[in-house]
Amino acid sequence: MYSRMLSRGALFALVTGLLGCDEKLSDITGPTPDLEVRFSSIQEQIFENSDSSGRSACIQCHNNQGQLFAGRLNLTHAVAYDNLVNVAARNQAGATRVIPGDPENSYLIHKLEGRQGIFGLRMPQNGPPYLTDGQIRVIKRWIELGAAND
Repeated sequence: MYSRMLSRGALFALVTGLLGCDEKLSDITGPTPDLEVRFSSIQEQIFENSDSSGRSACIQCHNNQGQLFAGRLNLTHAVAYDNLVNVAARNQAGATRVIPGDPENSYLIHKLEGRQGIFGLRMPQNGPPYLTDGQIRVIKRWIELGAAND
């Protein structure tokens, strides 16, 4: 009984903390103000479309014609999720593209941030512009929450 009350209290504190935050999601997502922490939104706003910063849509390279040259990663609508989540990175031994619950070890984040030790270039390869820190934060949060396919 005590642990159930403690869990409810922790949940209440978390919800209260989130509601009390002054920062709106649209304030951090820059050129994609409608971006949400959902795969379908990331697919539409990031993978399939360019944005007002001039960043290219990911599917300009990551499609079924260009995938041979893009790490064999096809991000078109019908197959993107299945090509990302729990899938080994093609050119980086031991790396997984998206590890649900673990954005820091998800290779997608490494490529988007241009971290040391990635194979090839930071994405998008024709950047800058690259994704903004806020756009990447949304993708990290989606991964952190379990990388659900909605």
